[in-house]
Amino acid sequence: MALMITNDCISCDACREECPDDAIFEDSPIYIIDPDRCSECIGDYAEPACIVVCPTDCIILDPDNIETAEELRLKHEQSSEV
Repeated sequence: MALMITNDCISCDACREECPDDAIFEDSPIYIIDPDRCSECIGDYAEPACIVVCPTDCIILDPDNIETAEELRLKHEQSSEV
């Protein structure tokens, strides 16, 4: 699954700076995660970096973007090639 940011986001920018996939973007009024880029940090960290640094715990699994660990790994590998 990709991740998503809920309405509890305070737009603090902590998550965006930590994302190795450059999948988090500033939007109004909250940040958003591009599900086509988010790999849940598979291949980079043991757990999603954005979740670790989020002060409001507003980053959750996106039920509309279900992916297997293998699909996330492939997405990570493809983003690393760019």
